Amino acid sequence: MRRRVKPAVVGLVVFALALIGLGPVGQAQAEGVKAAAAGEYNIGYFTQWGVYDRDYHVKNIHTSGSAEKLTHIMYAFGNVQNGQCTIGDSYADYDRYYSAAESVDGTDDSWDAGELRGNFNQLRKLKEMYPHLKVVWSFGGWTWSGGFGQAAQNPEAFAQSCYDLVNDPRWSDVFDGIDIDWEYPNECGLSCDDSGFDSYRNLMSALRAQFGDDLVTAAISADGSNGGKLEAADYAGAAQYVDFYMVMTYDFFGAFDADGPTAPHSPLTEYDGIPADGFNSAAAVAKLKELGVSGDKLLLGIGFYGRGWTGVTDSAPGGSATGPAPGTYEPGIEDYKVLKETCPSTGTIGGTAYAHCGDNWWGYDTPETIAGKMAWLAEQDLAGAFFWELSGDTGDGELITAISNGLP
Repeated sequence: MRRRVKPAVVGLVVFALALIGLGPVGQAQAEGVKAAAAGEYNIGYFTQWGVYDRDYHVKNIHTSGSAEKLTHIMYAFGNVQNGQCTIGDSYADYDRYYSAAESVDGTDDSWDAGELRGNFNQLRKLKEMYPHLKVVWSFGGWTWSGGFGQAAQNPEAFAQSCYDLVNDPRWSDVFDGIDIDWEYPNECGLSCDDSGFDSYRNLMSALRAQFGDDLVTAAISADGSNGGKLEAADYAGAAQYVDFYMVMTYDFFGAFDADGPTAPHSPLTEYDGIPADGFNSAAAVAKLKELGVSGDKLLLGIGFYGRGWTGVTDSAPGGSATGPAPGTYEPGIEDYKVLKETCPSTGTIGGTAYAHCGDNWWGYDTPETIAGKMAWLAEQDLAGAFFWELSGDTGDGELITAISNGLP
C-alpha cells in the first residue's frame, strides 16, 4: 500500500446486486472452498530471499517454536510472466545445499541428480515434523504483480500453468495450494493495471476450477477509503472461490512520504489526526463486509516490522520529518526484533504502538498491541490472523506467540 491512487470506477451495480443476494456474493460457495471457524488460522509468510542477507531459514521456524503455533506457511514468491506462473528464484527455491547443521531435521542434502534441495526440501521436512502444517505457494507480491494483467486475459491458461508448477513432480508433496498476491487488480501498485472490474473474479474462478479441493487464497488491499482499491475490483464476487482473504492491514503510512507526518503504519482504528480516512484495519474490514465479504473469509494482517522517519522532534504522531530512518536492509523499515532493543515503544495510538528515540520515530506492533488486535478480531468473527513475515520476529517467536495466545 505504498502508493494510493484511487480508481475512477466503482462497481455500483455489482455492489447493489450483492446486497440483495442476486450477484456473485449471493451465490453458493464454489466447490472445494472450506468454511473457517472464528480465529482458526495463524498464518506466516516465509520469504525465499531471507536465506541470503537475513540468514533466516526454514530451520528457524522450528527452533523458534513457531512451527507448532502456525496453521499455514505462505512461501513468497513465485513470479508471473507471460501470462504464466513461473519460478521466482531457482537457487533458493530448490537448489541451495543444506548441510546437516543447517537443515531443519539435522540431515544434509543429497547432490544426487534429481534430488530436491533448497527451501522446498526444507519445507517438505518441516511438514514431516509438523503434519498439521499447510504450505501454500504465493505468487506476485509488490515487485512481481505486473504480470497479472496479462494473466487475466486468459485466466484458464494461467490457472493451468500455476497448477502444473505448484504440482511439479519434484515438489508435488510440498504445497497444499496457491496464494495470489496481486497488487492491485484494476488499480496501481508498483505498476498500474487496467484489466477491468471483473478480471480478478475471473482469475480466481479459473484457479478454483483448476485447483479443486486444494487451497486457493489471496492477499488483498486494505484500502478502506471510499472509492479506493477495494472498490476497483470484484473482491466480493471472487470471495466465493477463495478459502480466505489476507487483508494487508499494514503499510498504510511510512517514509515513502519522506517529510511525514509521522503515523504508525498499521493502525487498528482511526484516531484524531490520522493522515488519511479509511487507512486503518477496522475501515478495511468494514468496507469488505459492506461489499458482501463475510468475516469468516477475512484474516487480519500484522506486520513484524516497523516503518519510521528521521529528523523528527515531536514524540506524538503527526510530526514532520526529513526522510526515512536508517534500517538494516532498507531505509525506513526495520524488524521488530531490532526495534524492541534499539527503539522501545514510547506510546500507543489507534491500537498500535509508536516509539521516539533520538530524532528517529517508528510505528510498529508489540505483543501488547497484538493482544488488543486479536481481541478485536474475535469481536469481528474473523477467520484469524496472518503476518509479514517470519524473519522479523525474535529468536523465540515473541510476536507469533502473542498472536497464538490471543486467537479465540
